[in-house]
Amino acid sequence: MDTQHDNALAHALAAIPGPVPPSGVIHVVIPHTSRFTVVGNHLAQHAELSLVAIGVGVHIQSLPAGAEVGIKALAARFPEGEVKIARALRELEAHGYLHRTRVRLAKGRVATRTVFCNQPGAVLRGGVVPVVGPAVRGTGRAPAPTPVREHIRVPEPEPAAVPEEPRPVPKQVGVREEPRPVPEHVGVREEPRPVPEHVLVPEALPAPVRLPARTAPTQPRRPLPHPHAPTPELRQTASAFLADLRRHAEELVLSERDVEELAPGVAAWLERDATLDTIRRTLTADLPKPLKHPARLLRHRLTALLPPPLPGIHALAPPRRAQVTPFQTCDGCERAFRSHDPGHCRDCRAQYGEAA
Repeated sequence: MDTQHDNALAHALAAIPGPVPPSGVIHVVIPHTSRFTVVGNHLAQHAELSLVAIGVGVHIQSLPAGAEVGIKALAARFPEGEVKIARALRELEAHGYLHRTRVRLAKGRVATRTVFCNQPGAVLRGGVVPVVGPAVRGTGRAPAPTPVREHIRVPEPEPAAVPEEPRPVPKQVGVREEPRPVPEHVGVREEPRPVPEHVLVPEALPAPVRLPARTAPTQPRRPLPHPHAPTPELRQTASAFLADLRRHAEELVLSERDVEELAPGVAAWLERDATLDTIRRTLTADLPKPLKHPARLLRHRLTALLPPPLPGIHALAPPRRAQVTPFQTCDGCERAFRSHDPGHCRDCRAQYGEAA
């Protein structure tokens, strides 16, 4: 079968505006119209949470309200075991994303209530009003962008009640009317009190999330090897060898400056009794296609693949065995003992020494 080529992905990469980075991830961004979840970078790029905890947090945030998110339910859904999932839930709980409380139900039963916060600490600060519901959007259009700052609306005070004026009572003929005390506010209409405008209280900005370092520190480049005893013959042979490489590999076309810089490296190989055929096979084997910087490749191979000096004849000689003391037979008790000279064993020497 022939190799399948993904033409759609090639067209998508060609449609990316701007220059494509030479290394690293390339994002092909296609807007979602349904079944998507908004996840903050403070969770997706958290500097202290493990990758399992981040994945569990994103999965819980994408589930609708009422879904089972216990340890056994997640272990049945994913290949990770219960121990790893329990550790991830504890990490989310320690950083404020997850809250688990024990509540007592009717008939004496006890259950665990799990609350997931997509922005830890925002509810405690009073900056937003929590919305209980599914996190998955099913509408045909993308949700409106959330403002950077939320405001708290202060409730409006009710206007003060204005007392009504008393209605005039008709005078009765022949009846003496008793004077009544007139309240101070009768006949005086109070002006309505000004209603205070809405006070906008800006919410405190959340603490910045510390992101991990993008790349690891680069290691210093090793220097090109040089011969211990440079001679004009070695340098001439190395320069001719480098200039002749393009006959064996068309990609290895070097300039005069590159030949002068790489000649000491080839001379160091020759000084260590490496043949020209060995050096040529090492430098021309498995060349990348296409080769953009031949001088850099040769410099790396001459430095990283430098062989050790050949050992001398004495270094290859087998190690000498330690001299073993031979066995002797005691002249007195005929017992075997180790000694370079014949005679008596240790016990017999003590016995004959006492007798003497």
